[in-house]
Amino acid sequence: MGKMQTMQEAELDALKAIIIGRFPDLTGSRFSLLTQGWDSIAVDVDDRLIFKFPRNEIAEKSLIREISLLNVIRPAVAMPVPDIRLIEASRIFSRHQKLKGSYLETPHYERLPEEARENLALCLARFYVDLHGLDRDTMRAAGASPVEAWAKPDEVREKALPLLSGDLKTQAERIIASWADLPPDPYGETYGFFDGHGWNMAFDHESSRLSGIYDFADSGFGPLHRDFIYSNFIATDLTERIISNYEALSGCPLERTRVEVLTGAHRLWELAEAVDDAPRVPFMIDHFAYWVAALR
Repeated sequence: MGKMQTMQEAELDALKAIIIGRFPDLTGSRFSLLTQGWDSIAVDVDDRLIFKFPRNEIAEKSLIREISLLNVIRPAVAMPVPDIRLIEASRIFSRHQKLKGSYLETPHYERLPEEARENLALCLARFYVDLHGLDRDTMRAAGASPVEAWAKPDEVREKALPLLSGDLKTQAERIIASWADLPPDPYGETYGFFDGHGWNMAFDHESSRLSGIYDFADSGFGPLHRDFIYSNFIATDLTERIISNYEALSGCPLERTRVEVLTGAHRLWELAEAVDDAPRVPFMIDHFAYWVAALR
């Protein structure tokens, strides 16, 4: 633990030097290393600014693409989203004002009163309506591309089922069979977020209100119903409320059974993807088990 802490401190010192070199007015500020993502390392400054440092060339391209997408999204949605500025130096990085708040996870949601739950669902439903209404050609020109494809049901069945037993295996078999039988999405493909879990939300726990959404690197074109599965990481109650509000705002009825099947399929796909990464397997099994329990 001590060695890991020392490495993180050294990394933070190096990034702090880069930031101050470009923004000397931040010399007396408080710097902290945020939970490190796959693509970038993020530094929080004074709980006010976020600086992101891509890890490699692929991550640099992803950041540049995200900035381009947000420049189209920001004026078109009611939901606050980051206003990211690219800083071109010896090492490319970005800067944006931090959205007030922190993650929204299941225990937080369960403590919310009825009014706050409904307000949250309405805000998210409006967000999805706004996103899904964006012009496809405009988003494509801004850099949007198809979202990551999942493995086929037969491949997921082959990899995931041997990792499960008992009721979990039975439920997995049922979900995969239902997934394999799903016809194409009735609304086809749309530009969407496709990452709307609570770890991409800035939730103000003092006011019990959503301050904004961030991390659009995984956004793109995909089946419309798939955009509604990620809030199930928070609570099925939230997803149902989002769908109900979305239907009222858009006039488009949604298939709840499809969202349910796709949620289970997504978790089984993630489990299948982890088959060669032994430490991740128990974590992914727990994710699937949580979903199965939520269906009861």
